[in-house]
Amino acid sequence: MMWETDRAAVADLIEVQEGRSPVPLMDRPAIAELLRGRPRIAIVGASQQPYRASNGVLHNLRRLGYDVVAVNPTVDAIDGLPCYASLAAAVDATGPVDVVDVFRRADQCVAHAREAVEVGAKVLWLQLGIANLEAGRIADDAGLRVVMDRCTSIEAERLAASGG
Repeated sequence: MMWETDRAAVADLIEVQEGRSPVPLMDRPAIAELLRGRPRIAIVGASQQPYRASNGVLHNLRRLGYDVVAVNPTVDAIDGLPCYASLAAAVDATGPVDVVDVFRRADQCVAHAREAVEVGAKVLWLQLGIANLEAGRIADDAGLRVVMDRCTSIEAERLAASGG
């Protein structure tokens, strides 16, 4: 039932926001170090709609000089940037990614965690307002680092503002 799914998503988000996540999460200094290294970022759930957060993040990360790959099975391109139907297709076509930045509902993140593991990513990043402890466990068990409930664009802007 949808309310059970929503309830689980909210419970996971509260655990993360209150610092009780059983999954080790990257803290702000570790995130800054990651972003300073200019990782290649796949945006899962990229949108061509300018009012969508994923669209703004994609454009902002590109403006800041990050190499970004768009993933969405319903979109061919976003402002000239090819969009791939799956993470595996994106990696096959363009090469490895370091960060899998997920803009999907929390209940869909488990599948994306598995995909991130399969393509050899280094980090599973669930965007601001998104947490899924099972997805985090899958990623952490496979050796990926995990970020939940944070925005790549905000963190990259914070790093740029500090001269990093």
